[in-house]
Amino acid sequence: MNKLKKHIMNKALALITLLFVFSFASCEDVVNLDLPTGETKLVIDAEIIWKKGTDGKEQTIKISKTAPYYSGSTPKVSGAQVRVENGNGDTFTFNETEAGVYKCTNFVPVLNADYKLFVDAEGQSFTAVEKLTSVTPINKVEQNIVKDFDGTDIIELTFYYTDPADQTNYYVTDYQSSFLIYPEYEITNDEFYNGNEISTRYSHEDDIKTGTTVTITHRGVSKNFYNYWKLILEASNSNPFSIPPGNIRGNIVNTTDATNFALGYFRLCEADQVPYLVK
Repeated sequence: MNKLKKHIMNKALALITLLFVFSFASCEDVVNLDLPTGETKLVIDAEIIWKKGTDGKEQTIKISKTAPYYSGSTPKVSGAQVRVENGNGDTFTFNETEAGVYKCTNFVPVLNADYKLFVDAEGQSFTAVEKLTSVTPINKVEQNIVKDFDGTDIIELTFYYTDPADQTNYYVTDYQSSFLIYPEYEITNDEFYNGNEISTRYSHEDDIKTGTTVTITHRGVSKNFYNYWKLILEASNSNPFSIPPGNIRGNIVNTTDATNFALGYFRLCEADQVPYLVK
């Protein structure tokens, strides 16, 4: 009986709350907060990604600037000089193909090899060093029907891969599909799964439907990049109006002026990419 009374009271409170919201809906105004604008920073998006089954020759690096919160566009940086060198002294030049986009068509990826990035932009010189990290392939992708939080049936995808037993591994996975404006990311390490088959699940409310293609890109990454990306994900999943705990610094160093650092991270990843057609 007490449970029934509590249930009725909860329903009544929900109805009152709904009516209260509706009573103010007609006189709602859009309010743009006067947010502080921080110092403009260079952003170097430098991911060398070697997808299994490709030669890895075509690579892209993007350079832009930070913009105010309400800005409708991201400033692109043109006229930069961009190159990557390997441990043998071979140089791979990235030429600008459109504003802020720099491409290389003759890159030579070698697993576990060190590479060094050089960027000269707007009178400043930047550099970074990273190793090309391998990844174990995706064994299979499965789909199942599971219950959402509200009890609705939704489609859940699960992909499996076998973690190498002789090393410590870190992974970054992204999911892309027509119902997503931006890729969704997930990070994993093998702390509790070393040497075993690992399964990773993905669902998106009721947007994953029969006939939809979800592209899974599974990367092997360094420990440092894993920790960096973990901070990025934690910050992006928090309140967008909250103050972040300081600037999240990557591995890119300004050799002209150390205090004028660039945002971004130079990373080199082997990846396995699987486009899965939902049945």
